[in-house]
Amino acid sequence: MTIAIRSILTLALVAPALPADLLLTNGRIWTADPAHPWTATLAITGNRISGYQSEPAKTTIDLKGAFAMPGFNDAHIHFLGGSLGLFEVDLTGACSIPEMQSRVKKFAEANPSQPWIAGNGWEYACVPGGLPKKEDLDAVVPGRPVFLRAYDGHSAWANSKALALAAITKKTRYDGFGEIVKDPQTGEPTGALKEGASGLVSRLLPKPDRARQLEALRKGLALAASLGITSMQNASGDESLVSLYEELAARGELTSRTAIALSAGPGRAEEVCRRAAELSRKHTGPLLKVAAVKFMLDGVIESYTAGMLEPYANKPGDTGRLAWPEDAYKKAIAACDAFGLQIYTHAIGDRAIRLALDAYQAVKAENRNQRHRIEHIETLHPADLPRFAQLGVLPSFMPIHADPGTVEVWSAAVGEKRLPLAFAWRALEQTAARLVFSSDWPASISVDPIRGLHNAVNRQTVKGFPTGGWLPAQRVSLETALAAYTANGAYASFEENTKGRLRPGMLADMVVLSEDPTRIPAARLHQLKVTRTIFDGRVIYETATPARPAQTLPGPGTPP
Repeated sequence: MTIAIRSILTLALVAPALPADLLLTNGRIWTADPAHPWTATLAITGNRISGYQSEPAKTTIDLKGAFAMPGFNDAHIHFLGGSLGLFEVDLTGACSIPEMQSRVKKFAEANPSQPWIAGNGWEYACVPGGLPKKEDLDAVVPGRPVFLRAYDGHSAWANSKALALAAITKKTRYDGFGEIVKDPQTGEPTGALKEGASGLVSRLLPKPDRARQLEALRKGLALAASLGITSMQNASGDESLVSLYEELAARGELTSRTAIALSAGPGRAEEVCRRAAELSRKHTGPLLKVAAVKFMLDGVIESYTAGMLEPYANKPGDTGRLAWPEDAYKKAIAACDAFGLQIYTHAIGDRAIRLALDAYQAVKAENRNQRHRIEHIETLHPADLPRFAQLGVLPSFMPIHADPGTVEVWSAAVGEKRLPLAFAWRALEQTAARLVFSSDWPASISVDPIRGLHNAVNRQTVKGFPTGGWLPAQRVSLETALAAYTANGAYASFEENTKGRLRPGMLADMVVLSEDPTRIPAARLHQLKVTRTIFDGRVIYETATPARPAQTLPGPGTPP
């Protein structure tokens, strides 16, 4: 060994380690790592977690006892749609026709140059009869077309002007998956549109250009940061959506790790899957990933479009319907699975869920961890309960859809017999299925993961409902719910080795909360706020005291 080489090695051994970029101290930090679940100190170097011990750092944040955890992962979201909706009428929480009318009128007056008034967020339970009528919109905006999506995205409400522009009359028929709702006495369209029929009107809305879409995504990302969402799986999309995220990533503006599933509809599923497979080789993360496809198999309970094994309780003879012929769906699943893609299937009714499980079982590969998913799972036949764990299928739930404020119309349609396995979180957890939680935004009343967390932990009896009300037996523990919003979400996109836990070597995405959820009554979980969000090793949102430059090396942290 030469003297020069020996000198270099000696210097390397004695040279002090470079300081961490960021050191969090005096915290109660939940890591989601069973091997080391708690720590008081966390060091970040670059965009990775570098250790649990105090060490020299360029910047130190004293958490002052605050609770911190991995960033939230919204495992099923339609982020562009939700972000564009931030520029539209928001009917969330408006639970009367007069309140909805007021919001629509104020928006129209504040935006006189907009040719269409678009919005979202109305709830079935807040409308007499469950579906709204055009006359209520005509009364406040008669001269411009109005188109308002329901909170779940599966129904829409149009005024007379919008229906006229779409040439929808009493003679108009719609034979696709959905319905133009008509007055049973007169045959006139009521203004309510179910599922695909809403496209007869929505296709006329002015399309936002690329600049507007990018502006919306930036606004949405700022909202996500304020809610602690550092990862998401976009449950619908196409190549144009991928292109938008490519641009944001290239500009350094993508502040939530995004996995995109392309939408595969009847007639072109194999083509979509082939293109998704091509894109998957280009986008492998950690910022942008494309490796999945999404199938829509049925509708929703509230509009009787979910596929059921037995008729709806309050609509005898009606079992809903499927968006795909059964054989065509199974063939499409087999074709897409052959490309090595992960598959999401929207299935809400027990008949649709069984069909999805059957299709996944037919392509189950013993030598490949497919991690196919079923989205929503709002009703479930007892015989299908153990099949998720047996097949390795991920149950992907949106706890926000089980909000007590939305259950009345839903429960009446499902009926007492099917209620015990409604939103069967705990029952599936007990079979060893891995729960994955999300929001489905904008097809939900809130994108805030803390609101979903509250619902998951606090399901309670609702007065006036049979079989124990809103099924408190299906609630889950706080730890289960936190894991479903973090580590399990990472597993659902094949990224459990890089994110979802605060473990040395993993990506530094985390949030600090206003209070410790493990030390407050569960009934107060909804009051939690995100005070700081760290993404890729840097603070991207904060309301707390700004970080201070490190002056001295803090003492070693002790796990709480």
